[in-house]
Amino acid sequence: MLISTHGKPRVEGYTVRHFPPGIYAEQKDFEPGDFILTHGKSFISWAIRWGQKLRYHGNDKKYTWWNHAAMIVTKEGELVEALGVGVRRSHISKYAKTDYHLIKLGSAAKDIDRDQVVGFANWCLDERYGFVTIISIVMSLVIGGKFNFGFDGQQICSGLVARALERTWLIFDRTPSHVMPADLAKYFNVQPPPPGSSRGIIPEVKEDGLKSEL
Repeated sequence: MLISTHGKPRVEGYTVRHFPPGIYAEQKDFEPGDFILTHGKSFISWAIRWGQKLRYHGNDKKYTWWNHAAMIVTKEGELVEALGVGVRRSHISKYAKTDYHLIKLGSAAKDIDRDQVVGFANWCLDERYGFVTIISIVMSLVIGGKFNFGFDGQQICSGLVARALERTWLIFDRTPSHVMPADLAKYFNVQPPPPGSSRGIIPEVKEDGLKSEL
């Protein structure tokens, strides 16, 4: 189940699988409504990682290993993810050479929940990347406040996943659009690989013949 206790998400019935660089997931591993945590290397990704380290300290610092998230929308492994070029459809095979963790909701989500998660993710296609949201997150972390701002029709990677997961029973303890990859990792207790592990080769995004890093 996905439930909340005094506003704090507690997630049950899910599983986590780690795929190091070069270890391939099989088609049977994918269910619409599941999601992945992985990595980007652009300035945006650097800003997310930096911001996460402002929020997470001590033992929780391990959750800052990831700085990108994407939603699985088909049993064939198609993704919907928010990138610098906007919200786009892609395929999980692009991360075959990259470290990622697959979070499978399992019994935590019914078929109708998964349909709504996927429906929301597809509805977000072609929306712009939420650069203003990133600024809002960084400012709130620096000043220690809870004042958030952003624009409709814009998404960040983990915010898109969190807003989609709202279509299940999950209730977040912060504004879903401002949830970071490290937040998702902590909510779902995703443990990073041992220190010194490789993040692998992070893929590039191509649009209209131009390259844009994640």
